[in-house]
Amino acid sequence: MREILPALSRWYASGEPFGLATVVAVTRSAPRGPGAAMAVGPGDEVVGSVSGGCVEGAVFDLAKEVVETGRAQLHTFGYSDEDAFAVGLTCGGEITLLVRPVSAVTDPAFGEVAASVAAHRPVVVATVTDGPAPRGAALAVWPDTVSGSLGTSGLDVAVTADARGELAQGATGLRHYGPRGERREDDVTVFLQSFASPPRMLVFGAIDFAAAVARIGAFLGYRVTVCDARPAFADARRFPAGAEVVVDWPHRYLRGTDTDERTVMCVLTHDPKFDVPLLEVALRSPAAYIGVMGSRHTHEDRLARLRETGLGEAELARLRSPIGLDLGARTPEEVAVSIAAEIVALRWGGTGAPLADTAGAIHRPRPKSV
Repeated sequence: MREILPALSRWYASGEPFGLATVVAVTRSAPRGPGAAMAVGPGDEVVGSVSGGCVEGAVFDLAKEVVETGRAQLHTFGYSDEDAFAVGLTCGGEITLLVRPVSAVTDPAFGEVAASVAAHRPVVVATVTDGPAPRGAALAVWPDTVSGSLGTSGLDVAVTADARGELAQGATGLRHYGPRGERREDDVTVFLQSFASPPRMLVFGAIDFAAAVARIGAFLGYRVTVCDARPAFADARRFPAGAEVVVDWPHRYLRGTDTDERTVMCVLTHDPKFDVPLLEVALRSPAAYIGVMGSRHTHEDRLARLRETGLGEAELARLRSPIGLDLGARTPEEVAVSIAAEIVALRWGGTGAPLADTAGAIHRPRPKSV
C-alpha cells in the first residue's frame, strides 16, 4: 500500500471518504501478496492493484458500496473453471480482501499513519477482518504510542504487543484472538500490516552505472545511498531525486552506517584502493547482498587481496561477483536490470532460470528479507 499513500493522503485531507481494499490472505498462486491494496476515491479515481487485473472490476464496485453503506466487507476471490468470464483469478489462486470505508470519522489515525510511512517512521496498522469485534475497526501501533481501538481494551493490549513484535520483523499477516485478547483461533481475526523502515541499498562508486542502479533500487522500494570519495563524481545532480549522495571514503562511510539483514550493497568502483577496505567491512556486516562489479580476473585478484586481510572462505563466499545475472547486459540500464534481477532472485529464492524451463509453483514463500 505504500506506493498509493500519496493519493490516499490527498483524499483524506480533502475530507472525501474513499473505499480501500487490502489483500489480507492468499492461498496457492496469486499475483499480489498480503498488504497489496487498491482504492477508489472521489470521482471514481482508482489507484493501486490487488490482483494484477483479474478482479479489479469487482473490487471497484465493492469499494464504492462500502463508502455508500459505511460498512466494511470481507470478500474472497478464487478461480472459476465453470465460467471463463466469471470474476476470479485465472492463476488458480485465491485472495481474501478486506474492503472498508476510510474517512476522518471512520479512521481518525489514518493521516498520522500516512505521515509516518512517508517519513520512514515504523508503524503497524491492525484491522479487524472477522469475528465479533467491529469489522474494519483499526488500531495504529508505533514503537512508543498507539491510536484507535479494536473494540475492547484486552484485545487492544494483546494486539499492540503482537504488532510491535511483528514490526521488529517487518512482518504482515493475520492473527487470531479471543474477545478479551486471548490467543485462540475461533473468535476475532486481525490483519497486522507492518510499515517498517524501507530496506537500504548502498551503491559505492558514483560511475555512470550507479545512476541506473539507483533508479531501479528506488523502484524496488529501497532507500538508496550513493557513496564515492571523489567529489567530482559524487554530484547529486547526476542521480535521481530521492537518492542520498555522500562524499566519503566508502569503507569509512560504511563503518559509521547501520546495516541489517535487509541491506543490499552494490560495489561498482572496481578499484582495489576502494574495494578492498570497503569489502573488508562489508563482508563482516549482516547485509543480505554484496555484489561487486569487475571482470573474472579482477575478481580473482580481489579475492587474493581480501584473504590477506584475514577474511575467511565463508565470508568470501558471500560475494556476488561478477555482479548481476547473466542477461548479456551491456548498457548501464541493462546492467542495472541484471543486478536487480539477482537481488530479487535472492529475496525470493529464485533460480534465475527462464520460467518456461522450470516446473512447480511460480511464487515461493519469502526465504530472506532482502
